[in-house]
Amino acid sequence: MASHRLTVWPGRPYPLGATYDGTGTNFSLFSDVAERVELCLFDENGRETRVELPEQTAFIHHGFLPGVSPGQRYAYRVYGPWAPNKGLRCNPAKLLLDPYGKAVDGGVRWDRSVYPYRFGDENRASTADDARYMPKNVVINPFFDWGNDRPPDTPWHRTLVYEMHVKGFTARHPDVPPELRGTYAGLAVPQVVDYLKSLGVTAVELQPVHQFVHDHALVQRGLRNYWGYNSINYLAPHNEYSSSGTLGQQVQEFKQLVKTMHEAGIEVILDVVYNHTAEGNHLGPMLSFKGIDNAAYYRLSEQDPRYYVDYTGTGNTLNMRHPHVLQLIMDSLRYWVIEMHVDGFRFDLAATLARTLHEVDRLSAFFDLIQQDPVISQVKLIAEPWDVGEGGYQVGNFPPQWSEWNGRYRDTVRDYWRGEDATLGEFAYRFTGSSDLYEGTGRRPSASINFVTCHDGFTLNDLVSYNEKHNEANGEDNRDGEGFNRSWNAGVEGPTDDPEVLALRRRQQRNFLTTLMLSQGVPMLLAGDELGRTQQGNNNAYCQDSPISWIDWTDVDERMQAFTRRLVQIRSAHPVFRRRRWFQGQAIHGSDVSDIGWFTPDGELMTDDDWNVSFAKSLGVFLNGEGIHYLDARGQRVRDDSFYVIFNAHSEPMTFTLPDERWGRRWTKVIDTAADDEPSTAEVKAGDTLEVDSRSVVLLLRVDPDD
Repeated sequence: MASHRLTVWPGRPYPLGATYDGTGTNFSLFSDVAERVELCLFDENGRETRVELPEQTAFIHHGFLPGVSPGQRYAYRVYGPWAPNKGLRCNPAKLLLDPYGKAVDGGVRWDRSVYPYRFGDENRASTADDARYMPKNVVINPFFDWGNDRPPDTPWHRTLVYEMHVKGFTARHPDVPPELRGTYAGLAVPQVVDYLKSLGVTAVELQPVHQFVHDHALVQRGLRNYWGYNSINYLAPHNEYSSSGTLGQQVQEFKQLVKTMHEAGIEVILDVVYNHTAEGNHLGPMLSFKGIDNAAYYRLSEQDPRYYVDYTGTGNTLNMRHPHVLQLIMDSLRYWVIEMHVDGFRFDLAATLARTLHEVDRLSAFFDLIQQDPVISQVKLIAEPWDVGEGGYQVGNFPPQWSEWNGRYRDTVRDYWRGEDATLGEFAYRFTGSSDLYEGTGRRPSASINFVTCHDGFTLNDLVSYNEKHNEANGEDNRDGEGFNRSWNAGVEGPTDDPEVLALRRRQQRNFLTTLMLSQGVPMLLAGDELGRTQQGNNNAYCQDSPISWIDWTDVDERMQAFTRRLVQIRSAHPVFRRRRWFQGQAIHGSDVSDIGWFTPDGELMTDDDWNVSFAKSLGVFLNGEGIHYLDARGQRVRDDSFYVIFNAHSEPMTFTLPDERWGRRWTKVIDTAADDEPSTAEVKAGDTLEVDSRSVVLLLRVDPDD
């Protein structure tokens, strides 16, 4: 540790973190329990210089250092009480990352010294200095030339979300230079952006890019926390995704990625993990919050404050009841919108953010803050509406401006296409936007983020290829991951050369994609599903930073890719598939035909008795476009087309009769999932019969002469 003195001025308590102003850097840290705080500066050789922050304002410790500029590595040591039985865990032997740090250099090198207690006696403080094993924060240059950057501001009803992993998308991409693969810059190369545009993507949802930690247990098994749901710095872009350096360059590189996406009309949504941190439970490491103010940042057991309340399954839960924790999260969100220009957030285990004592409170302080915030309330907000605690499944219960990952959509659509009984009524709700979940809270169909697959679970290819999970590569004897996947392997587990099985699997994939793209609500596509990507049956690839998770661009199902593009184009061209308001089941003005109609295979309107036939797996749906107008390519106001969708989830072909002329006199086939190629455009008339293959969808376009 260096001993020479540095000039330190009192500085300011706000903003928190390290803020460079062109002449020097202001450092500011909150701690209710700290007796004193040392700022630790590190040179390029790792030599440490300690400076005590001279001022304290309302529990904010602060100081200004003239001449300290971007690229400076730093961290903190906090002096205060060590009393685990009271929830107090200050230990100045441990270097602590700044909760407001905007960049991080290095990663945790797992050593006993990064744990705050003595091994063998968890209640005694460790005196081993861990500076050489800890990452350091970096003072950043806040300036960036955004040029004419403007957010695409795509309305929800026109949004197609594409969930992707920064590294996995380009790690094996042949058109990305090797030095850029797996990085922010790799995602911004023209070939990648052009691919997203050609697919029709309007928003990329990036798996966590907040600085995260690779868990000790994973590293010991030779694995890594690939997904990144293990955050430690909520304002810092993860440094391993930077191609240009980790002394602040990662910030500039991420900003360039956002700017590039915006130029292409693509929004950037971040998957954020504010429910827990990488510090684990009482036996976990001390990296930041735990040593700064443990009782403020974490939910502690009321019976024994040595232990943490865990609603997340990770060992700890952030304490959303504390004003400084709420401030940290809101400051982080505003930073990513204002400074990094992102367009929205998907909140991991969002039910945790609403917990007061134990129950989930829909009107908790966190949601009140979001509601009134002039910045955050105006971006896209998506909740993963569950956690692992009691009463944590909260699909449909979030406030009006929120959209939600609709887990019931996923489960129902999977059950329907694998042939489960008694799914018809629920399938109809999910296909039409889940009004039973969202309409009662004043929300619209865009509240439902519809998905069949996501990062957590099987890929689409694996969903139709495996009945069981195959997670042996994770090193947990296949005990990890969800055991009930609602999947069906078409008769053979895993890879096969059987042409009939392969054809059925491809058809099932087309069924899922067609259902997803024609459903009301906002579709979310998992990156690679349109390419036939497989994880070899691994449904919990969180630790697979390997070809298991990375997209293999040399093994692409080009027909599935083309089919997906065609579906997206149909959805984009026809507002009837992305209505802004709910179906009413009432006649469109000037006609006796309603906005939607449900039909039996005989072409008759369905009755209550028809809905209650438990073994029924087939139906027709009329979608009326007459009441929907939009501007065409010439700026002319035109009405949308009307469609008839036939779903047959039976294991045998079925004959469908088209409805009478009131609903349409002539129709032409647009999609038939039973065929690899585009269907024949031969017309069929009202009352005609149509042979629909087993487990398939047929989409018909009305082409009456007066249309």
